[in-house]
Amino acid sequence: MTTWVPQSCTLPTTEQPLRVAEFDVLFRERLCEWTRPDRMRLQLVLRGGPGVAETVRDLVDRESGCCSFFTFSLVVDADRLRLSVTVDEPHQAVLDALQERLALATGRERP
Repeated sequence: MTTWVPQSCTLPTTEQPLRVAEFDVLFRERLCEWTRPDRMRLQLVLRGGPGVAETVRDLVDRESGCCSFFTFSLVVDADRLRLSVTVDEPHQAVLDALQERLALATGRERP
């Protein structure tokens, strides 16, 4: 399995597994579907609920703080959250590895 924590991440090494675990829980508990419209972008659809949007915003804000190559865009609908994850060209492998985490956390193969 490929790690999606790149060397350029500024999060302390001891905290990196905790952050990965936070994403794994989010994916396992809330992910409905995902697509890869192009090689630099993942589109995730998450189930909403009380406090979910705030939790997702907090998580992606913290991730952007240590991995500035990520661009996250969150759109909140009535019962769904649409999260777009984009990276720049040098970090495509990180997005590939993140997609592997989606499959691992949900027990589903990529769409």
